[in-house]
Amino acid sequence: MDFLEEPIPGVGTYDDFNTIDWVREKSRDRDRHREITNKSKESTWALIHSVSDAFSGWLLMLLIGLLSGSLAGLIDISAHWMTDLKEGICTGGFWFNHEHCCWNSEHVTFEHRDKCPEWNSWSQLIINTDQGAFAYIVNYFMYVLWALLFAFLAVSLVKAFAPYACGSGIPEIKTILSGFIIRGYLGKWTLVIKTITLVLAVSSGLSLGKEGPLVHVACCCGNILCHCFNKYRKNEAKRREVLSAAAAAGVSVAFGAPIGGVLFSLEEVSYYFPLKTLWRSFFAALVAAFTLRSINPFGNSRLVLFYVEFHTPWHLFELVPFIVLGIFGGLWGALFIRTNIAWCRKRKTTQLGKYPVVEVLIVTAITAILAFPNEYTRMSTSELISELFNDCGLLDSSKLCDYENHFNTSKGGELPDRPAGVGVYSAMWQLALTLILKIVITIFTFGMKIPSGLFIPSMAVGAIAGRLLGVGMEQLAYYHHDWGIFNSWCSQGADCITPGLYAMVGAAACLGGVTRMTVSLVVIMFELTGGLEYIVPLMAAAMTSKWVADALGREGIYDAHIRLNGYPFLEAKEEFAHKTLAMDVMKPRRNDPLLTVLTQDSMTVEDVETIISETTYSGFPVVVSRESQRLVGFVLRRDLIISIENARKKQDGVVSTSIIYFTEHSPPMPPYTPPTLKLRNILDLSPFTVTDLTPMEIVVDIFRKLGLRQCLVTHNGRLLGIITKKDVLKHIAQMANQDPDSILFN
Repeated sequence: MDFLEEPIPGVGTYDDFNTIDWVREKSRDRDRHREITNKSKESTWALIHSVSDAFSGWLLMLLIGLLSGSLAGLIDISAHWMTDLKEGICTGGFWFNHEHCCWNSEHVTFEHRDKCPEWNSWSQLIINTDQGAFAYIVNYFMYVLWALLFAFLAVSLVKAFAPYACGSGIPEIKTILSGFIIRGYLGKWTLVIKTITLVLAVSSGLSLGKEGPLVHVACCCGNILCHCFNKYRKNEAKRREVLSAAAAAGVSVAFGAPIGGVLFSLEEVSYYFPLKTLWRSFFAALVAAFTLRSINPFGNSRLVLFYVEFHTPWHLFELVPFIVLGIFGGLWGALFIRTNIAWCRKRKTTQLGKYPVVEVLIVTAITAILAFPNEYTRMSTSELISELFNDCGLLDSSKLCDYENHFNTSKGGELPDRPAGVGVYSAMWQLALTLILKIVITIFTFGMKIPSGLFIPSMAVGAIAGRLLGVGMEQLAYYHHDWGIFNSWCSQGADCITPGLYAMVGAAACLGGVTRMTVSLVVIMFELTGGLEYIVPLMAAAMTSKWVADALGREGIYDAHIRLNGYPFLEAKEEFAHKTLAMDVMKPRRNDPLLTVLTQDSMTVEDVETIISETTYSGFPVVVSRESQRLVGFVLRRDLIISIENARKKQDGVVSTSIIYFTEHSPPMPPYTPPTLKLRNILDLSPFTVTDLTPMEIVVDIFRKLGLRQCLVTHNGRLLGIITKKDVLKHIAQMANQDPDSILFN
């Protein structure tokens, strides 16, 4: 009797912190699909089953899009309300934020649309006045108190219930999509706690965004919904295709950019992205964006908070300041990555890491105390970016639009370049201080034990720098329109320079410098702002930013955090240029003990269990005999353990002296000998092999493109050694003069 003719529960699964075998998973899915297709010709029920199996992927994408969009809408609405709660409350209904409170008011004018009797600041509620130094102190105190309360709740919930809910989540998702197993990272508790604490973290006023964490939230939705479908629940490779699509849906709802979301998943996150996944990602992103638009969290019938429309075309000369912004973005990106990684390493290796709650409260207190006096740091980062992108109109009451009002009525009321008023100069000083605070505080905020995204803070830094440069260019064009660089295209009284456009280009440059995105970044930016006409400036800034940042350091922020955490991730963008061979990397090395192998027909259950207990390897090569060392196949440790345990329970007479056979037929045994154990069904008969003289450049390429977890090394058909993914990563680190022991897991 071969008890393995029926599948054993657990065989073919993986332990935590292990790498999946992509080749085996894809092969299993092909076998499953072939079986369903063949059966579909036998009966109507089998045909229906075949159709439902084919449709299940699209149904799963629909569910992911609906759930991701709904959660994103809930997070947006809650974060707006709680952010405004730090400054006051609506007496007409405490569940209204400031904007909605005054929308419902009958006593509000267009000029003072942010002031209405229904909205009361904390000083009005506590001491019944909004004027004077004491009222200012009361509002200041309440602002800091609410910020500390939100931050304390966020870090406490993460620490107590879901440690994996902290951070951005994108470095870990990249690692998971490359085939690594981190159990619980995309689980139910992580989803619930991440959703709640993301609202709290954003509302606390810390220099972080919700966009990166929304990708994590969407991937949690995808992973949980996968369990409703056998096709995805039982196949790790198929599940990763779903997670790639979920990542696209996450960016779609984070920015209101469905196409940008698909490109982000393709360019930045996914490891394996077949054409079918592209279509399904597009569908999931579309459904998620439609769901968010139906909820309308911003109340402006648009998908995004800072939708802008610029009315002035850009001039060729303006590419020079746009490239300057690209250089600034690259420098900021390189500076941020180096300083943030240095701080995170310090946190990991010192006592600081043992007190996450204290660290979060200290950073929150410093941020809130420094933020309140400056109106641009006090407002939420999304509102700040919206203000900076804004193209000033006649009815704008912002200080950034406080120009001396000399406009040409013959041009239909269009606003020409004008001399800046007192408000603009005041705003410039405040923005300069905001820029310094954002640059410094973001370094210490990203990586704390709370959900923290990096997209919005990076965009804010770039938008501030861009707006400052844009206003400078505008005033230069106004006062020196007769200069050679202006007189050919900018006459006096013309509308030449758009400061909001400079802010938009600066935001793209800084985000590109930090993440090293290019194509997806440009698409996200024009979807985000509706600025289709400005693709060339965005492309110029994004590419300049990437070149400058790459010249100072090859890694983007997510890759740097992957390396800091020691995750086994083979970066597809990096080239391997060293002239080493497979024999230089394989285990065992010269003078090492011989490779631990199993023989196909001469080992007892006791022998195999002894090898399992004395080693920690994730699998073992199977050879014909120790003398010949001719390779038969490869068997996984987990499958061996489960199969032997199952055989002891279900197969009569299996004892420690029973011989294990990996051959197709076992020879006849003498009477009174214990029954044999046939384990050929768990043996991989086609393990990937290379010769000992194969260049490592080719081996690394094979590991990347096939997603291998191990590769066997042979010489003239004889087994010499084994190369694992961890060995490849250690070798790459060694060649780059880095610590090879920083790679933590198998």
